[in-house]
Amino acid sequence: MPSTAPAPTMPEDLLRGAGLRVTAARVAALRAVGEQQHATADDVLSSVREELGTVSVQAVYDVLHALTDADLLRRIEPAGHPARYERRTGDNHHHVVCRRCGAIGDVDCTVGHAPCLTPSDDHGFVVETAEVTYWGLCPDCSA
Repeated sequence: MPSTAPAPTMPEDLLRGAGLRVTAARVAALRAVGEQQHATADDVLSSVREELGTVSVQAVYDVLHALTDADLLRRIEPAGHPARYERRTGDNHHHVVCRRCGAIGDVDCTVGHAPCLTPSDDHGFVVETAEVTYWGLCPDCSA
């Protein structure tokens, strides 16, 4: 009976599996986003610098771009907020965003199949995913 190996979780294995070279900056960026879901580029930059010392802003943006292109990270862009990065990829989950402080949470697709929403008119597009953002106040801001 064939065994199914668990998906790799170590940054080095993820990079190799995506066909990317393993570099210190890529490993540090994956760790940073793994430790702080929905991290901004500035958050990642701070974490990478803390781990590696000096690294340029451009290097971190290049790393985030490469990791996003390889589907190791997902970039989300809530209106009025900086882009955020998360390691949860490959599913059709959505987000809830606090209007006041910008906190973000994941929301699983709860109804139907991916994509969660079927457009009334797809204009001939082959719809692959739907992005839904729920807006409101987080528990801390609504208290």
